[in-house]
Amino acid sequence: MTSMVWGCVTDFFTYETTKSVVVKSWSVGIINRIVQVLIIAYFVGWVFIHEKAYQVTDTGIESSVMTKVKGFGYHHNRVMDVADYVYPQQGEGVFCIMTKLIITENQYQGKCVEVRVITGVCLHSKGKCEIQGWCPAEDDSVAIKPMLDVKNFTIFIKNSIRFPLFNITRGNFPSTMSSSEIKNCTYHPETNPFCPIFLVGDVLKFTGQDVAGLADKGGEIGINIEWKCNLDLNIEKCVPRYSFTRLDAPFKKNAISKGYNFRFAKYFKDMNGTEFRTLHKAYAIRFDVMVTGHAGKFDMVPTLINLVAAFTSIGLGTVLCDVILLNFLRGAEQYKAKKFEEVSEAQIEAYLARSPESQLSLKQGIKSSCDSGAVSLAASDQQL
Repeated sequence: MTSMVWGCVTDFFTYETTKSVVVKSWSVGIINRIVQVLIIAYFVGWVFIHEKAYQVTDTGIESSVMTKVKGFGYHHNRVMDVADYVYPQQGEGVFCIMTKLIITENQYQGKCVEVRVITGVCLHSKGKCEIQGWCPAEDDSVAIKPMLDVKNFTIFIKNSIRFPLFNITRGNFPSTMSSSEIKNCTYHPETNPFCPIFLVGDVLKFTGQDVAGLADKGGEIGINIEWKCNLDLNIEKCVPRYSFTRLDAPFKKNAISKGYNFRFAKYFKDMNGTEFRTLHKAYAIRFDVMVTGHAGKFDMVPTLINLVAAFTSIGLGTVLCDVILLNFLRGAEQYKAKKFEEVSEAQIEAYLARSPESQLSLKQGIKSSCDSGAVSLAASDQQL
């Protein structure tokens, strides 16, 4: 038991150092260089060029969005302007353009035919039950043509962003654009990518949606403004990129909860002081303007961290070659004997007693390479 404990103690207080063994093998040398080249290409091409790992990044983008819709449409035998079909009117980042309205006028509190709060009185003549609520009840099964003029409406988007880490602020259109240029331009991803005015028909086309179907049942459209800014370049190259998608696409084929609609009412009082209302069921295209992005700038700390990681990873080639040499190539046992050698204090003292003025040298028969005294293992030394 004592010898076992003493053996554990002596094994713990040992020192391991690297021993260089030069293996003159074409196959192993080629594998080693290929692995090193792949690692270097990965860090240079992906980590530093594509991912820009030499930069410090700010993802906490601060954003403000203001919108304004313009256009005239014809619905319910009357001309409708922006005050009639846009909700809410404040010009926020989320807004709706109403394309179809089912209007129930002159609703008073009373009893009528509908399925709401049932009174228990059956109206046998009509085959339905009497309810208490706002009467006459809404009938949303009526056929109403949607306002297809929505495709000609325009949306003005004003977006300002700030990256607090770098104290950089930007806007989604150049400050040099004049009022006449803004009024006469229309966004196009190739010919006019910085125009802040979007034609609704173009936005729906970019998402691959049919105007008639979307106007009839409603839907949700996402407008994403993406800011990817490399602050090592000219600040004028920090510009937005727009993308468009239908957000409720997973539900557009559902039997229930298809499209987008909501209700609102306008309340009045008659000559007798009795309250009544006009109920509107609105089918609308909802637009969500979303802002995402990040900014990056050169910094020494991430650069050094990734350089150290790159140089360390190059050593993976040595690990792979060691696995091949120790397990798969001919002469693996000889390589193990050359690579792993144990030197005890008794061996050192015995050698120094024979040659007190010399350092511990290589055993006889092992060649010394020309670079820093490393052990060289040629093909002639390997066992066949």
